[in-house]
Amino acid sequence: MGQEKILIVVPAYNEQNNIQKVIWDIRESGADYDILVINDCSLDGTSVNARKAEGVKVVDLPYNLGIGGAVQTGFKYAWANGYDYMVQVDGDGQHMPKEVIKLYEAMVQSGSDMVIGSRFLDIKSFQTTWSRRLGIKVFYYLFRLLIKTRVTDSTSGFRMYNRKSIQLLSKYYPDDYPEPDAIILLKKHGLRISEVGVEMKEREHGTSSITPIKSPYYMAKVILSIFFSYTRTRW
Repeated sequence: MGQEKILIVVPAYNEQNNIQKVIWDIRESGADYDILVINDCSLDGTSVNARKAEGVKVVDLPYNLGIGGAVQTGFKYAWANGYDYMVQVDGDGQHMPKEVIKLYEAMVQSGSDMVIGSRFLDIKSFQTTWSRRLGIKVFYYLFRLLIKTRVTDSTSGFRMYNRKSIQLLSKYYPDDYPEPDAIILLKKHGLRISEVGVEMKEREHGTSSITPIKSPYYMAKVILSIFFSYTRTRW
């Protein structure tokens, strides 16, 4: 990957059983990435376990900000420290760091400002629950309608950003369920988005915050947020 500075940001909340494996997998991917763990005021040993890994920087947030606030902390750090690229790798272990090279190659080849790792592009991968897949399909048609963009995996948090998108999102990253909203934000600012097929796996420990029972509420909330972001005139 040349001499570019690449930061891997790992937002983590109560991931004490996953965080060391995530860090190990990043190290095993073979690339010389810097790693920043954002401990979102976890109630367990997430911070302690992350700090056991040599060379890993850990930011302990004093309050639980949610995924949006945790990832925006990563953007602010990446921008302030001059990183060329930032990659989000979730702390639950579903993302596979060896696939970061695919994001990088897709970004270079397409000239995109953000590349999303998609579970639904000719890749045999863990597909998440049926209710979440239904929501992703709804979001797919919404994005085609509103911003004329095909996004097959809009809720994927496995993403790479270049310097331009890092700067923007360090200021305006959405707070709640931010992945779909960020797509609208980037497009409204004229930035380019692409996807590449990646393999993901099911989390080994813990449970997702989006359960089948909560999925209808999640979908309704995200759809409203997408329309709000689309109609918003100022950021």
